[in-house]
Amino acid sequence: MNAATENLVLEMLRGIRGDMADMRAVQKEQSVRLAEIAAGLGGLRRDSALDAEVSAHLATRVDRAFDEIDRIKRRLDLTD
Repeated sequence: MNAATENLVLEMLRGIRGDMADMRAVQKEQSVRLAEIAAGLGGLRRDSALDAEVSAHLATRVDRAFDEIDRIKRRLDLTD
């Protein structure tokens, strides 16, 4: 190969190396963003689970209240 061809190949390889460095930087940024999304999703799942737990507790309390109302009605002979 002559000098011009070698310089052209080296120039192209430098360009490819620069492009790869840019791609690595973008990939690192996307990895950070993906980790943030995963953490946010985990928080949403935790919040959803806590909401379901609160809902279950409230449903239990409402059921107990209805049972007590029924018992009071029976004691006062207000049932049909």
